[in-house]
Amino acid sequence: MTALLYLTTVLIWGTTWIAIKWELGAAPIPLSVALRFAIAAAVLFAILAARRAIVRPRGEALRLVAAQGLCLFCCNFLCFYNATRWVPSGLVAVIFSMATIMNAVNARLFFGQRIAPRVMAGGVLGLAGIFLLFAQEIMRALTLDALYGWALALLGTLLFSFGNMLSSRLQRLGHAPLQTNAWAMLIGAGVLLLGSAAAGVPFALAPTPRYLGALLYLAIPGSVIGFTAYLMLVGRLGAERAAYTTVLFPLVALNVSAWFEGYRWTPLALLGVALVLGGNLLVFSRRTRAPTPVAASRVLRPDAPAQAPD
Repeated sequence: MTALLYLTTVLIWGTTWIAIKWELGAAPIPLSVALRFAIAAAVLFAILAARRAIVRPRGEALRLVAAQGLCLFCCNFLCFYNATRWVPSGLVAVIFSMATIMNAVNARLFFGQRIAPRVMAGGVLGLAGIFLLFAQEIMRALTLDALYGWALALLGTLLFSFGNMLSSRLQRLGHAPLQTNAWAMLIGAGVLLLGSAAAGVPFALAPTPRYLGALLYLAIPGSVIGFTAYLMLVGRLGAERAAYTTVLFPLVALNVSAWFEGYRWTPLALLGVALVLGGNLLVFSRRTRAPTPVAASRVLRPDAPAQAPD
């Protein structure tokens, strides 16, 4: 099940960047993001209603869900969408790949979890691979004008990481991602719509087939399935290991770009792929465990009575 969730997240989120690009210019960014999560929330509530499982969060859970809505389904996407106005979307994906390191550090700060050296080393190796993949684009984007886009992408990734911590806390309290995502997406969409109305953002759409197709893809596979699968991984693997998906999905995005935008693979890019895959193996490699105290006592005391196997 974990492997399926991991593969689903990588494949879906690896294809959402091209859909985000197709949305730009067809409607104001806050409106596009709000519609995406309003549709996603409606689908999730329909699923919960069919299961008779709609439960309104209360107390601490309500505060955590509201904060998750702002971090994961509102402010971070405003940063990502606007960042693509200044730098190519592929470079936004490069910054987003830093989530694996941010999650490891934030899990330490918020929950006191030890930073696993293998996870950190694998994350650094994967990031090195991602930078090799986008080396030419990065060099072209090192301009003063692009710094604003880099800063927005970095802020969006930090907010995404905070949202991971909030989801992890909610799952520890016994709240499933399917339930919390529905309410958090509703809150995120509501804040965006109210903020847009207050700021005088025009409710203007360009309902072209490409825009509507991208909107539905981002809302249902990209949000309903992608975020539910990813946050389930956070509960199963921990935030720092689940976030390695953000290192892998640029590989999918590049293959999509090669199909739709004529991206050409280079030897440097292939080396980057090797580093990313090597980092993935390092993050998920099994650590050899030291002998248990019982086993050690048997070595030191051969006359110790044997225990029945469990």
